[in-house]
Amino acid sequence: MALKIDETCINCDMCEPECPNEAITFGAEIYEIAADKCTECVGHYDEPQCTLVCPIDCIEPDPELIEDEQTLQKKFNRIYQLS
Repeated sequence: MALKIDETCINCDMCEPECPNEAITFGAEIYEIAADKCTECVGHYDEPQCTLVCPIDCIEPDPELIEDEQTLQKKFNRIYQLS
């Protein structure tokens, strides 16, 4: 499932540079994660890097975008045009 950043985000700038898919951008008020680019770091790392560096733990799975590891791998393959 894609991750989301909740409203407690303090805009610390820690997560955005850690995202290998460039899925994290600054939104209207806080950082946001583009669900179509978020693979929870599948294809890059064993666990989501943004959650590891977030000092206030405001990044969590989005319950409205449930994806299993196989689906995340397919998304990674699509993003990087792998077969």
